[in-house]
Amino acid sequence: MGPLEVWPPVVLAPMAGITNAPFRTLCREQGGGLFVCEMITTRALVERNAKTFKMIRFEPSEKPRSIQLYGIDPVTVGKAVRMIATEDLADHVDLNFGCPVPKVTRRGGGSALPYKRNLLRAILREAVGNAGTLPVTMKMRKGIDDDHLTYLDAGRIAVEEGVSAIALHGRTAVQHYGGTADWEAIARLKEAVPEIPVLGNGDIWSADDARRMMDRTGCDGVVVGRGCLGRPWLFADLAAMCDGSDERLRPRLGEVAATMDRHATSMVECFDSEWHAVADFRKHVGWYLKGFVVGSDLRRRLATSETLAGLRESLAELDPDQPWPEGVDAPRGKTNPRDRVHLPAGWLDDPYDLAVPGADAELDTSGG
Repeated sequence: MGPLEVWPPVVLAPMAGITNAPFRTLCREQGGGLFVCEMITTRALVERNAKTFKMIRFEPSEKPRSIQLYGIDPVTVGKAVRMIATEDLADHVDLNFGCPVPKVTRRGGGSALPYKRNLLRAILREAVGNAGTLPVTMKMRKGIDDDHLTYLDAGRIAVEEGVSAIALHGRTAVQHYGGTADWEAIARLKEAVPEIPVLGNGDIWSADDARRMMDRTGCDGVVVGRGCLGRPWLFADLAAMCDGSDERLRPRLGEVAATMDRHATSMVECFDSEWHAVADFRKHVGWYLKGFVVGSDLRRRLATSETLAGLRESLAELDPDQPWPEGVDAPRGKTNPRDRVHLPAGWLDDPYDLAVPGADAELDTSGG
């Protein structure tokens, strides 16, 4: 991707409240690739919001450092990318045109924005023009819905404006995370933009899924999001797959518990608040324990822990010799589609309108 060589061709998708430094560290240790931080809003970065600067904290060993930006104003996006380049805040910039959540799309951002072709072009031009030697990539969806598909137009615009790579989630915004990802759309995009790498995203729950996607679509790599929730060792499987090995990690419950302990401990060190860190970690408990036989009372205590010591006491009650369960290479996280996509008034009237949405469209805090 531009001057960056990434192997294996695997990217950790930015996920709000998930891909902070502790989780990225756990994933990076399993195998190489590109590991992207949580979504950062361009306005918050330009205004030097304190919370935002804490979110772009990277470990000394984290190379390349990758930031994903959300923005809808070309000028603000350009300023944010220039900050990253001139202040050495990261080695790679990814632009978010795939987020489907209402608080983003109702402002014209995320997966809503590529519908405005000229606005998309202006944002990409400002980003690439201000990036210096840093590669700029973008992540997007197929479109708003099946009647408003944008990914092929957006792909050509990206190539014309000097974007280094594109990741496509094979769903529309209205699908959210429901239904089945359309891998054929990834194949069509790869055919349409052979000049740059295309990465596929959607329904990769195992390394074998990633191999099937790459074989079926011809994509150059994969982006993994929900499939690694509670399962950072998926990146070891992906690295093995890319190197031609059938070896797969299947940790016993004792190893999973040790990873949970380390994850929570790192979050305490990162957040400088034990209560906040442990409370934030609780959402990971169900993902880590998916498929394992754990009593309801113990699950409840793990999912309601308030201190690191309390969490560790409960983890110690898990059966360390329980083997990795079968059949857990399956959907994790949200799966329900939406009835509609929340958009600004009149958003669909003119796909070539260059006007930036209202003054409040740029979110002033980061995190998605």
